[in-house]
Amino acid sequence: MTLSLQYPIYGPEIQCPHCRQVIPALTLTDTYLCPRHGAFEANPKNNELVHLQSGRHWRRWEGEWYRQHTHPDGIRFEIHEALDRLYTQGYRATKVIIANRYKDLVSTYLERNTSWRGNSQSVPRLYGLPVEFSPDIPKEPHWEVINFDLEKEPGVPKRYPYFRLFE
Repeated sequence: MTLSLQYPIYGPEIQCPHCRQVIPALTLTDTYLCPRHGAFEANPKNNELVHLQSGRHWRRWEGEWYRQHTHPDGIRFEIHEALDRLYTQGYRATKVIIANRYKDLVSTYLERNTSWRGNSQSVPRLYGLPVEFSPDIPKEPHWEVINFDLEKEPGVPKRYPYFRLFE
């Protein structure tokens, strides 16, 4: 029996999606065990890692874990955290690109300005930033795993619009 068959699909160890600590696989199972966050089960059918205590799903792209959201507040909070990180690194975001698979989930939470004539603004916004949705997955397969991307430029925001976490 080959040694690789004794471990889950990601090998003998991975980084915990929560704390990034290296955690071991339990041999002859599909489970990884983090001393801080508990058990994660690897599903070889869909390449997802499931945190057994919370039911949260994760997928990996280029060595990084990305949580797969089922509620709009989860992705909105993740985007808000990324905007805060950009701000502390001396950048400002100019656009948010969200994975197309979340379009139905977040569309009702996007800001749409309406002029006094009743015309609605064509570009939806989140935290004051224009929002676009990613292209279809076959064209760019990383959008099947990653949740969003921020276009950025050096400098601080002219108005720091990200304080309004949940309007």
